[in-house]
Amino acid sequence: MRGLILVAALMLSGVAVAADTNTFQVRTANDLVQVCSLAPDDPLYPGAMGLCHGVLLGAWGYYDSTASAENRFVCAPNPTPTRAAVMSGFVTWAGSNSQYMNDMPVDTLFRYLAETYPCAK
Repeated sequence: MRGLILVAALMLSGVAVAADTNTFQVRTANDLVQVCSLAPDDPLYPGAMGLCHGVLLGAWGYYDSTASAENRFVCAPNPTPTRAAVMSGFVTWAGSNSQYMNDMPVDTLFRYLAETYPCAK
C-alpha cells in the first residue's frame, strides 16, 4: 500500500485493555485501536474519542484532497457511513488482523478502509 495508507481499548483475544495517556501518542495501529475502543465509562473516553475521530477525519481529509480520481483506492459508499461506524468497523477488523498492529496507524487504517470501501474499477 502507499506511504499514506489510515482508527479505539485494544482487542486482544476479545479482551478490552484500557488506554492511558501514553497510548494517546498513537505510534502504532495498536495504540489507535486502544484509543478508539475505550468504554464510555472510562475517564479518558472524551479525549480518546476526540483523538480517534480526529485521526480519522485528518487522514481522510488529507487523502480526499490529495488523491486524484485515477489514484483513489478508497471510495466512500453512498450513503456515507458515520465516523462512529467506520471506527467501530476498524476496531472489529483489527481484532482479526493482529499482524498489522505494529504498523503505522494511518497505514493500517487505510488498509482497513481499502478492504471495506474499495473503489469500483
